[in-house]
Amino acid sequence: MTRLFLLRLLALSMTLLPWTPAAADDDHITIAAAADLNGVMNTLVDAYKQGHPDSRIDVAYGSSGNLLTLIEEGAPFDLFFSADSSYPKRLVAEGKASGQPVPYAYGHLVLWSASFDMSEVRVADLLQPSFGRIAIANPQHAPYGKRAEQALRAAGVWDALQPRLVFGNDIAQTAEFAQSGNAQVGIIAESLARAWTGKGSYILVPPSLYEPLQQSFVLTQRGADNALAQDFATYVQGEDARAIFAKYGFNLPDTGEH
Repeated sequence: MTRLFLLRLLALSMTLLPWTPAAADDDHITIAAAADLNGVMNTLVDAYKQGHPDSRIDVAYGSSGNLLTLIEEGAPFDLFFSADSSYPKRLVAEGKASGQPVPYAYGHLVLWSASFDMSEVRVADLLQPSFGRIAIANPQHAPYGKRAEQALRAAGVWDALQPRLVFGNDIAQTAEFAQSGNAQVGIIAESLARAWTGKGSYILVPPSLYEPLQQSFVLTQRGADNALAQDFATYVQGEDARAIFAKYGFNLPDTGEH
């Protein structure tokens, strides 16, 4: 599928959300969230709404690169949680975001499989034909896919694995490929592996094999004057939210508070 088709498909799925297409209101926000946050963001929103039962928070997930493009083209998001800090910085530089990006977590890659014991598998071991097809996110617009490529190159197996690679549009689709059996191994986000408690087997990819996955969020211009967006932005930097991120395997940025 072409990138344009995928963007249109994502945009179509977003229209199914109960958005207010005109000016944003203070009890409703829409969040663009990187696909690795599929479990953690739902947990964060549920926890936040316990203290704010009247708030309406919709979340659209996708690869950070595709979400960036949609925001640049005017999609009505109030907050952008990216898996790569460079994308929120780009929105700021373009005048499409308010304030500066805020780092909220550091992500990790894992080797995950529904059918193999991965507890002692190294990245270089994926060369063994018995591991079959390997799923990674598309490196062109998915930060976790870019880091997966870096890890495979660093392990010296990228070229040899080309015929066996299966590319997901984002890290969530990549994980689905591995979970469904369309691929026998997935190089996915640890956060997704932890969300599947008791399912499959995984092992961390050594962080030395890829650039750090510093993840940041930013208020868009649409969300800049929205009280709910501002309050949620404050919430995700607090101790309760940090504990939720940690539960899903993220390292936390130093807040400078201790």
